Amino acid sequence: MLKLQAPSLYVEDTITFAHKEMQAQFYWDDKAVRQIFIRKVYAILMTQLFVTVGIVALFTRQFPWNLILLVLFVIFASSSASFYNTKSVLLCLGITALVCLSVTIFSFQTKIDFTSCQGVLFVLCVVMLLCAITLSIVVPFGYVPWLHAIYAVMGAILFTLFLAFDTQLLIGNKRYTMSPEEYIFATLNIYLDIVYLFSFLLQIMGGGRE
Repeated sequence: MLKLQAPSLYVEDTITFAHKEMQAQFYWDDKAVRQIFIRKVYAILMTQLFVTVGIVALFTRQFPWNLILLVLFVIFASSSASFYNTKSVLLCLGITALVCLSVTIFSFQTKIDFTSCQGVLFVLCVVMLLCAITLSIVVPFGYVPWLHAIYAVMGAILFTLFLAFDTQLLIGNKRYTMSPEEYIFATLNIYLDIVYLFSFLLQIMGGGRE
């Protein structure tokens, strides 16, 4: 008796699953459902931004909270490298170290004032944003490796320039400098430059994931 009922139960489960899938597709195609979804996403995003602004306002110069939050940020940011295979991570880590060392030495020695190039960096950021938007539009219709590679190369170059910019803000003696009280902010800026540089290098060379 059980053997006769098993196929019917399987068919019933399959029909139920297909019905639910079609129902979910119908709901997603509904304009009202999409609007609710968009509102939820932006509401959560705005909440995150407000929480970020609040934490920055409260703890930017409050020792030891600024150090604690910096350590937590480092822990969460470093977890992204775990998605790539070990060989790619080590290769990109070595390249990042060489680039950072070269840029730091160059920033200390050069007479070029990167702190006065804020306009150039802003334009490059806008270009990166437009490339990211283009990539997000194109990818759903099919992944384009060369377009992603161009975006990653541009990102690596941009954050190499940002590393030079933030390093010169740190050392001073240029058009713009950073207050000694902003040591956590300066640390976070340089850390983010290195992390983003490493991330874009992984996108260029670390295609294989574990």
